[in-house]
Amino acid sequence: MRYADGPTAELSIDIAASTDDVWAVIADPSFPAEHSDELQSAVWDPDGPEACVGARILGHNINPAVGEWRTSSIVVEWDQPNGWSWAVGDDPATAAAQWWFRLEPIEVADATGAARSGTRLSQKVRLGPGPSGLTPAIEAMPDKEERIVERRLQGLSANVQANLDAVKAALESS
Repeated sequence: MRYADGPTAELSIDIAASTDDVWAVIADPSFPAEHSDELQSAVWDPDGPEACVGARILGHNINPAVGEWRTSSIVVEWDQPNGWSWAVGDDPATAAAQWWFRLEPIEVADATGAARSGTRLSQKVRLGPGPSGLTPAIEAMPDKEERIVERRLQGLSANVQANLDAVKAALESS
């Protein structure tokens, strides 16, 4: 798995809540920061619009292997209640990564076994195509590129799973 191939990680979870209820949680860019060991904060850019294509998200991240950094992302898709996507950087064509949330209405069984409306929530990340925090490590150790990319995807997958679990817990406990 090479960085130039746009490696991805995608996970899904079924939630016993309507797509509108799930949307209300995942449309807030700060929600993942509450459950990530890397993303510390994410907010809509106070100088621009919120919750639309072209809106900006300002992020703050910490990773023991890379250090601390800030990001500016641009919303490239806003399709309520089906999903949304943002690209990390100023230009989606050269983004360091792109992230997606997808919502699909499904039927789920409640605690009594009865069918009710639910949502399959997916979160996906694709690395690249532009340079990112991995770029210096790959350039320094090109023979270890596949392992570097694999470890990064494992870390991102763990944070995505924590995020999905948190959405499910928040909505199913209420």
